[in-house]
Amino acid sequence: MKTINIIKSIFFVSTLILSVSCTNLNEEVLDGIPTGGENEPVNTAALLRTAYQGLRNFQVQEQMHTLNEMSTDALVGPTRGGDWDDNGTWRQFHTLTWTPDNVEIRNAWNSLLASVYDCNTIVENSKDASEIVQARFLRAFYYYNVLDLYGQTPYREKGSPLTSDPKVWTRAQATDFVISELEAVLPNLPARVAGDASIVNADAGHFLLAKIYLNLGVFKAANPAGPYTFEATNMNKVIAHVEAIKSSLASSYWDNFAPDNNNSPEILFSSKNVLGDGGALGDYWRYGMHYNQTPDGYNGFCTVGEYYDRFNALDERRQHSTPEIIAHFGNPIGFQYGQMYAPETTDEVTGAITPGGTIPLKDRNGNPLFFTKEVTLILSGPTIETAGIRTQKYQPDVNNLDNPENDFILMRYADALLMEAEAILRGGAASGNGSAQNIMDKIAVRTGVPAPTATLENLYAERGRELWLEGWRRNDMIRFGTFLSARELKKNVSPEKYLLYCLPSDALFNLNLKQNPGY
Repeated sequence: MKTINIIKSIFFVSTLILSVSCTNLNEEVLDGIPTGGENEPVNTAALLRTAYQGLRNFQVQEQMHTLNEMSTDALVGPTRGGDWDDNGTWRQFHTLTWTPDNVEIRNAWNSLLASVYDCNTIVENSKDASEIVQARFLRAFYYYNVLDLYGQTPYREKGSPLTSDPKVWTRAQATDFVISELEAVLPNLPARVAGDASIVNADAGHFLLAKIYLNLGVFKAANPAGPYTFEATNMNKVIAHVEAIKSSLASSYWDNFAPDNNNSPEILFSSKNVLGDGGALGDYWRYGMHYNQTPDGYNGFCTVGEYYDRFNALDERRQHSTPEIIAHFGNPIGFQYGQMYAPETTDEVTGAITPGGTIPLKDRNGNPLFFTKEVTLILSGPTIETAGIRTQKYQPDVNNLDNPENDFILMRYADALLMEAEAILRGGAASGNGSAQNIMDKIAVRTGVPAPTATLENLYAERGRELWLEGWRRNDMIRFGTFLSARELKKNVSPEKYLLYCLPSDALFNLNLKQNPGY
């Protein structure tokens, strides 16, 4: 028993203290731990920077990206010979067969709650109203992700000792807390700064509230599998919050993903990256690219053929090419399918690039590097290097491929408009942006293909084309009832337990947490 108590104490101090909060939804000051000495004030300005940096955990190939995308029909992580197996970690997501010892499920849980703890410490100790407002919004965002992924949400009552077990909100209770926090801080959120959406702002507040009200039927359902009720009053709240956003669409879809994407008018909230001081966004073009491509990659993740085939061949969101992109990288960005190329160079000393010149690439065995639709969960032989369509959502930054300047998108206006169209189709009243069809037509202008007829089924498909690999696919599939269905490389309907992630095994040292049903 003594050994167990020691283990619990260590775990509480190192991990579960991350989930400090309060139970009174109207109370602003939360329990927290000063980061200075006994009489030394907390450097809340520095801690706020740390709270913002927690958003960089969304732009790595692991954690939330894997949980939100590889568990869906959009992304798969096959084992390639002796690479990318990791005890089946990646395959478990696409096939919905994960277990409580999955390291990515644990790491996502810990990183989200670590950021919650940072925010709580700011709220507890800061004397600056602006810092507190920003920290409360960030905390609401991190909590939103916890309740969406795991359901249960740990918190601490004000003044509770760190060695005691944090208490736990149900999914519905956590949802109420996030709504109350966002509604409380929204009047004090500043307007979005042109050219820098990385600062907490009112548009981001409206977006997140719209997202919650759209999913309220899922989050409040007695059973995570539903049935889900989409009440007209909640759909009207979605519409009202989207209408309150002061934004517009970029003229080009791909402006949102370029190295200077901070200038796009439709990015509502982002994680800021600057040259030499950024996150790991380079993972987004490296994790699937072949070793011989420019930039070189890890030859790992890919999409599946059935997802790629949902795009019209003329849809500009599927692939993007400019003379500059070809000159620097040899291939268009977007979905990469077929023969791959390298940019041709004319000067071996300076590496000067011949604009538009390319040479066909070969794999490491000297065969043409031709990415195929055909892919299996475990690959061997010559298909190790060529199986699967690869993805590049962000344009590689030629000035720094490892620490690029592209800001990572967390919220985008096109998503908000599609939420509004869905809310109208689910019973809400059309407002200033017009009907669901008007909204879908507006988004289609820059795609090169006509918008589909505004039905829920078509809107769901359109979300998959517009928002591919932006972190919302799992959320969409659950709301539309398709997440458990059979799909390519996943032959069977999955049990309902997979609608929520299991809690990490270590988290269950907290006796107030109970493993999610079915695990």
